[in-house]
Parts: sequence; C-alpha cells; structure tokens
Amino acid sequence: MSLEANVKTARDSFITLQTLSVKERDEALDIIVEELISKKDTILKANAEDMESAKKQNEAGKLSSSMLKRLDLSTSAKYESMVQGVSDVKNLDDPLGRVTYGCRLDDNLDLYRVSCPVGVLLVIFEARPEVIINITALAIKSGNAVVLKGGTESTKSFAALSEVVRSALSRSKVPQGAVQLVQSREEVAQLLQFDRYIDLVIPRGSDKLVRYIKENTKIPVLGHADGLCSMYVHDDADKDLAVKVVFDAKTDYPAGCNAVETLLVHENALTTQFPLIAEKLAQASVVLKCDDRSFEVLERVPYAASLLQHATEKDYDTEFLDYTLAVKTVSSLEEAMEHINAHGSKHTDCILTSNESVANKFMSGIDASGVYWNASTRFADGFRYGFGTEVGISTNKIHARGPMGLEGLTIYKYQLRGKGHVASAYGVGPNKIPFKHEPLDVHHISEVTKLED
Repeated sequence: MSLEANVKTARDSFITLQTLSVKERDEALDIIVEELISKKDTILKANAEDMESAKKQNEAGKLSSSMLKRLDLSTSAKYESMVQGVSDVKNLDDPLGRVTYGCRLDDNLDLYRVSCPVGVLLVIFEARPEVIINITALAIKSGNAVVLKGGTESTKSFAALSEVVRSALSRSKVPQGAVQLVQSREEVAQLLQFDRYIDLVIPRGSDKLVRYIKENTKIPVLGHADGLCSMYVHDDADKDLAVKVVFDAKTDYPAGCNAVETLLVHENALTTQFPLIAEKLAQASVVLKCDDRSFEVLERVPYAASLLQHATEKDYDTEFLDYTLAVKTVSSLEEAMEHINAHGSKHTDCILTSNESVANKFMSGIDASGVYWNASTRFADGFRYGFGTEVGISTNKIHARGPMGLEGLTIYKYQLRGKGHVASAYGVGPNKIPFKHEPLDVHHISEVTKLED
C-alpha cells in the first residue's frame, strides 16, 4: 500500500472512529494496556537493541546524549509510567459531545456548540518510543485518527510497539486503520504535502525538526521548537526554597524541554541566595555560564571554581539539555521580565519570591504557556497536570497552549436542531419572524449529543 493510501485509510477510519461511543473507545485502551503488560519483555529487548546501536552513534558524535536518554525505555519507572498513562487517559471524562454553548433561535430551533475531534493527526517524533503509545491513547480517547512517524534511531522499539497497537485494535471496535505507523525517513516530505487528508501536524523532537516541518507544509503545525525555560530569583526569595527548586528544575531530568536553562539573579541576591544555589548545583557538577558579576561572586569559591565559565550572549538563547546553566544578574523584576520575554521560548518560566504581589506581576507579564511561582519548571508535563499523558507542549497562541492532553485534541462544531425551519422566514421587516436568541443552560443539555453505548 502506498503512503498516500495509508493516509487515506486513516481519514476513512476517522469517520468511523468519531462515531464510536466512549465505552467502545475505552475498551480499546484497556486492550492496549493488556498487550503492553504481556509484551513487556519483547518490547524492552527491542529497545535494548536500539540503545546498543544508539550508544555507538553517540560515541561517534552522531547522536546527542539527550537523544540517547530519551530513547531509553529500560527503567521500570519509565515503562510503567507509559502503561499507566494509557489507563489514566481511559479513566478521564469523555472529551467529545460536550456542549459549551446553547442558544434558542426560535421555538424548536436550538443551536449548540459541541466538542468534536480535530480529525487526522500527523505526529512526527525523534527517539522517544513511548510517544507511540501516548499519542495512540490520546487519539483514540479523543476520536482522532493518527499517523505516527518515528525516527530511525528507534526502529526496533517502533516495530515492537507498533505490533502491540495493531494486535490490540484488531480485538476492538476501533478500526486498525485509525492508527497508521510509518518510519522511512524519506516519507516525511511526502507526508507534509497531504493537506487534503491531514488536519494537524504535531512534531516531537529537535528544534531543527520542528523548524523544518513548519517551513515545509501547509498543514497547521502545533508544537514548540525550543524549551528554553528561565527562573528568576528575586531578592526576597527564601534561601532553602530557592536552592531546592532551582536544583530540581536543572537536575531532575536535564534532557527534558521543561528543564531550566537560564537563571536570572537579582543583584541583591548575588551574595545571599545565589552562592547556596551554586553550591547545591556543584554537587551535580552543573556547569555555570556566568555573566561578569555572578562570575566574580563564585570564582574564589572552591566548590564552584572548576565549574565556572564566562557566559556569551548566545548562551542566553541556548537550550543546553544538559548539566549546564546560564546565569545573568538583573537589577529589578522588570529587567528579569524583559530578558525572559526577549530570550525565552514561551514554554515555562518561574519566579522565586516571598512576595505575592511581585509573583502576580511576573505571572501576568511573562508571555509563556506556563508561568510558575515557587515551583520547579519540571511540573510542565501533561501527566503531572492530570491529563493522563500528553500529545506535546504547545507554545502557539491557538486553541491549545502548554501541555496538551485530550482537550488539546478537540475542537468544536455547531449543531442546529430544527423542525423544518427555513432561513428566509426570519429577519427584520414585514412578515419576518424575529429571532428569540434565548440562552440555553448548557448544564442541562450536556447529554444532548452523546452517542449511545
């Protein structure tokens, strides 16, 4: 079957999938969980083979360390989290058929705004083999078909997980064609031309991948290029809190797009909070790329001297994805906000302060999909937000922003329910019927459009 035929099959399957009841969609997710549990050894063996090959590429300088970490499924926590994510999605409320607006135009002529699937999704990802399962679960629950395009570094993992999905769907009401899995690198350019069949592209990978996709398709693209998260230490920040939060944001998982990359320090905190933060970061061998003022504070400190480097302007625009942190001194809250809005990637930014008024000003003034007060940027994640799992993180200013779960994969349609009404009968003037335009209480009509089990 040709690639275009596969995408057409996904479109045809979507027509069927969106008419299934939530019970039928949930049953498919239960079967996927069963398959993941029973096929765990097979999947991890395939992943180990991918890792062996990837380590050689990493040693040869052909694959980044962050990409290598993202590829690994071997840790129990990561695999179990992937499985649990499917169950969590299954247990979420049905995102389809929700009535968010109701208006009575006239007697027996009612207008509803109802949530519905986006359509056919194209998800292109690098490394992260768990994306196959995460996206499949979210797509099925939200009634979307999906075309998944994986990278060559996860070839064997991709094949094993693909077999799980195919086997599970063959035992469910969800059409197998609703989840299409392709892997050839050459197919990306062709897939991006299928705007007749694909409704939304979601890239999960490097800045280079995302930019390539945005520049080579007419299909709407939802996602983020960089994850350049910043954290600002105000002069009244609690010392112990600041040490704990900065350390977690940088070292919990440096390869994550929600890890902090730039630390802004108020000049009054340079000799108080900052040395304590630096001492803690030194325990994890975090390299600090400092501006002149912060460098001077640490250059004579034994625990930090070997980890200090002079920062360049480029460092403040860099997503390191490693144990490296850019540090800049600022003289005010306003200067910190100005820097973040100029250099950040609109992903997630945080302020550490004891003053709620200062925190509120920061959270109102920072242009990002996530703004935090006294909390690690690592919380920017669909699982941690209670979405079950996530399809990705969007920094776009469209219907979905930040970690995207089920709601990010739904849009809406207007449904008008009448009894032979004709538009020509209504309007202003002689013999015309005026519209009533009476609001309807959506809380009492939320079941109007639900499909029967």
